[in-house]
Amino acid sequence: MALSAREDADTENADSAENGESGESGESGDAGVTTGFLARKLGVSPTTLRSWDRRYGLGPAVRPDGRHRRWAPEDVAMVQEMCRLTAVGLPPAEAARAAKEAARGSAPATPLRVARGPADVRFPERPSAAPPRSRPQASRSATGLPLGDVRQECRGLARAAVRLDAFAVQEQLTAAVRTHGLAKAWEEVMVPTLRAVGRKWESSGDRYVEVEHLLSWHVSATLRHVYVSAAGHGRDAAASPVLLACLPGEPHTLPLEALNAALAERGVPVLMLGGAVPPEALMTAFHRVGPSAVVLWSQSSDTANLPLARHIGAIRWGVRGARTRSQVLLSGPGWGRRSAPGLLRPRHLADALRLISAREN
Repeated sequence: MALSAREDADTENADSAENGESGESGESGDAGVTTGFLARKLGVSPTTLRSWDRRYGLGPAVRPDGRHRRWAPEDVAMVQEMCRLTAVGLPPAEAARAAKEAARGSAPATPLRVARGPADVRFPERPSAAPPRSRPQASRSATGLPLGDVRQECRGLARAAVRLDAFAVQEQLTAAVRTHGLAKAWEEVMVPTLRAVGRKWESSGDRYVEVEHLLSWHVSATLRHVYVSAAGHGRDAAASPVLLACLPGEPHTLPLEALNAALAERGVPVLMLGGAVPPEALMTAFHRVGPSAVVLWSQSSDTANLPLARHIGAIRWGVRGARTRSQVLLSGPGWGRRSAPGLLRPRHLADALRLISAREN
């Protein structure tokens, strides 16, 4: 949002002062909710709400004691619309006008139309607002999330997640995939936001655990939607699949889910085994399908099993006289600098896609 650094900061002291007006819930009978309570709900700072009131007239209609703000349900709906529009890139002044018109009933809610996305996946179009800037922005969200240099979509996605607005999170994720394609949306929108939420969770105890869970679930749902919609289209039924598996003890599946969806999008047959695959199950699947490539994901050095990867890379399979080896990719930060002759070490999703595509072609 195009506010000054002072206005866009996470003003916890101001939040605490507002909260003191009416107890922890911020409610005051029929008069509405406090600014501090609403700020937490929306994932913005109390200073930002006061600035919107001063600049654009988006303040509460009810101030029963002549001093403290009380936000009625219609006031809350108006600033929720303001948050939604600014999150997708609409300038604040224009977003404020649209939010007030919608509150007065002079403008209908922005419709969601259906458009074709990558690999014939159907995604709802972004709301009819100015497109987000493609230039990275140095920012720290009003929620205090350490976003750094990110796309505008990351900022809006983080705010939607912090205020636990599941619909807005899903809307922005599907819009990012439709606009940028899956691989770019993953690397430039989903990953930076997930990392920022993860860092905030680690540094704040359990305060943001629910935010991380919500965001991860919706990212996973988006990736699986792409996979389900694209799987089987334009692929060679006789081709050997790419086998994806997290190593034993490794529960983090999102990066493999992204690769799974991206490969399906490209018509590459893929077999996803998911998290913490036991060695015996991995080897059984390997011998049954004869994969063209095996991608082994490790998030932590504790789960990076190089002997198992070497063993898989050394196996020759196929009919006599035309035996071959599967390409083995060591993916994830858990591997560190470990590798071995014949084992590939992709650094990111695009790199893994390039290596697998080279083998497929």
